[in-house]
Amino acid sequence: MSAPEAITVLIVDDHAVVRQGVRAFLELQPDIAVVGDAEGGAEAVRLAAALAPDVALIDILMPGMDGVETTRQVRGVSPRTQVIALTSYHEDEHLFPALRAGALSYLLKDVEPEALALAVRRAARGESVLHPRVAARVVEAVRQGSAEAQNLFLELSERELEVLRLIAAGLANAAIAERLWISEKTVKGHVGNILGKLHILDRTQAAVLAWREGLVRRP
Repeated sequence: MSAPEAITVLIVDDHAVVRQGVRAFLELQPDIAVVGDAEGGAEAVRLAAALAPDVALIDILMPGMDGVETTRQVRGVSPRTQVIALTSYHEDEHLFPALRAGALSYLLKDVEPEALALAVRRAARGESVLHPRVAARVVEAVRQGSAEAQNLFLELSERELEVLRLIAAGLANAAIAERLWISEKTVKGHVGNILGKLHILDRTQAAVLAWREGLVRRP
């Protein structure tokens, strides 16, 4: 039986000493192969397109094209490449844009070498790794978002909540009108009020929000 292929890695950082240090350690790992390194975003995108590495380690703050845009473009030219943001910064202004741009994992540069190698292996399997401080912030943000959605539901009247639950169940306006013994015009009025109070654009978003926040549950 042949040995499994090594995980290919691209290192992107504007500091040569960081690139060299990370490369030196990762090249000691028998299952990891560093196939390239770049000091800036444009070069990283070019290498990602040419090499399609399994994993890219990308610094967030770089001159010119920053790590967020680099992540977005690397994922665009090589969708198979999983990005690990490797940075010194954990503030929201860096963290959430990086995750939204397509970073799978977010690590700080104080990470232990063995933990970095493990994160590379997990990224190659599509598994996310977050620095503990970062993970706590992500959980807090999710909780805040859920609380905000629940507070929005408090703005809805009992009738509007009934209509929202039926929207989430997939009923059209005519069916909702029949179920609640009201006119279809009245249902349309309730739907408009629901969308306005929840600050969303259409009934599909309303249904998704209702399911996600537990306003309705599967039997």
